[in-house]
Amino acid sequence: MAEENDLERTEPASPRRLEQAREDGQVARSQELGAFAVMATAAMAVWLLGGHLLSGFTGLVRDGLTLPAGAAFEADRMLLRLGSQGASGFLVIAPVLLAAFVAAMAAPMLLNGWLFSVKPLQPDFSRLNPLKGIGRIFSVTGLVELFKAIAKVTVVGGVAALVLSMSLDAVLSLAAEPASSALAHATRLAGWTLILVICGMLLVVAVDVPFQLWKHARKLRMSRDELKREHKESEGAPQIKARIRSLPREAARRRMMAEVPKADVVITNPTHYAVALSYKEGSMRAPRVVAKGQNLVAARIRELAAEHRVPVLDAPPLARALHRHAEIGDEIPEALYTAVAEVLAWVFQLRQASGRHVPLPPTDVRVPPGMDPQEGKLQ
Repeated sequence: MAEENDLERTEPASPRRLEQAREDGQVARSQELGAFAVMATAAMAVWLLGGHLLSGFTGLVRDGLTLPAGAAFEADRMLLRLGSQGASGFLVIAPVLLAAFVAAMAAPMLLNGWLFSVKPLQPDFSRLNPLKGIGRIFSVTGLVELFKAIAKVTVVGGVAALVLSMSLDAVLSLAAEPASSALAHATRLAGWTLILVICGMLLVVAVDVPFQLWKHARKLRMSRDELKREHKESEGAPQIKARIRSLPREAARRRMMAEVPKADVVITNPTHYAVALSYKEGSMRAPRVVAKGQNLVAARIRELAAEHRVPVLDAPPLARALHRHAEIGDEIPEALYTAVAEVLAWVFQLRQASGRHVPLPPTDVRVPPGMDPQEGKLQ
C-alpha cells in the first residue's frame, strides 16, 4: 500500500505543504554536515589557539606534579586539588568547546535557515514499536544509511591510513628526537593528518547534503488528488466562494431596501427600472438616490413603495437616466435637477391635496439630451 502511495505521489510538494512540514520540524538534515562543521571548527580553533592551549596544559601538568608530600595522604585535600585542576582544564579547553558548540548549532541553518519547533520534542510512542524499528533497519533508507556509513569509514579511514603510511618513517623517528622537538614534530604531523581527514569528510558532505535534500523532497511529494484537495481547502469550493462574495451584496441590498419606505418618491420605467429618491429640505443640497435596481430588484422596490404608500411615478427616460448616472447615496446629477424638481412638486401637491382633489402626475417628464441611455432606440 505504501509503495502504491509512493507511485501516486509524483508531484513536487506545494509551498503550503513545505511550510506545514517546516512547522512540524520536518526539514532536510545531514548528520555528516554537522560532524564536518564541528570537526573543522574545532581543528581551526586548536590551530589558532595552539599557543594558549600548550601553555595552559603545560601549567596544568606542572601544577599537578607539584604536590606536597603530606597532601598525597589527605583525601580531602586531594579532592579539592582535583576539582581545581579540572576547573582549570575546562577553562583552557572552553574556547574550543564553545567554537564546536556554535558550529553544531549553525550547521543545520546552512540547509534550513532558522527553525524553532517543539513538535519533534513531543513523545511519539509509535517509535518504541520493535516491528517498526526492524522495518526501518531493513528498509531502503536503512540500506542507504548503511552503505553511506561504510563509505564514510572507508573514505575517512583510508585518508588517515594513507597519511600515516606516508609518514611512518617520521613517526618512528620521533623516538630518537629530543622531547621538545619531538613534541613539535608530532604536533605538525597530527595537524596535517587532521586537515586531510577533514578534506575526506568534505567529500562525504558533498555527497550527503544533495542526497538528504532529494530524500526530503521525495518524502514530501504529493499526488494530484492531494494537490486538488489542498487547493480546494485553501481557495475554497466555488459554491462557498460565490456565497461569501454574495453576503456583502445581500447585506447592502437589505440596507438599500430599508431606505425605500423612507423615500419621497419612486420613479419607474415602469417594469425594468426603479429609482427611489429622498429629499430633506434644509439638510440636503439636492435629492439623493436611496435605492435603485433592475428587473426583480425594481419589482421589489415597487412592492415596498406600495406597501408603505410611497408615491410611484412612471417616467421611463428619467428612471433610466437616474439609474445610469447616479449611485446609491449620491446626489442626482445637476442636469436632472429640473426634471426631478417637476416630480417633487407633484409629490408635494399630493401631500397637500385632499382626497377629492388628487393632482394628476406629470406625463411628459423630459431629460436633457444624452442622459437617457436608450435615447434614439425603440422602447
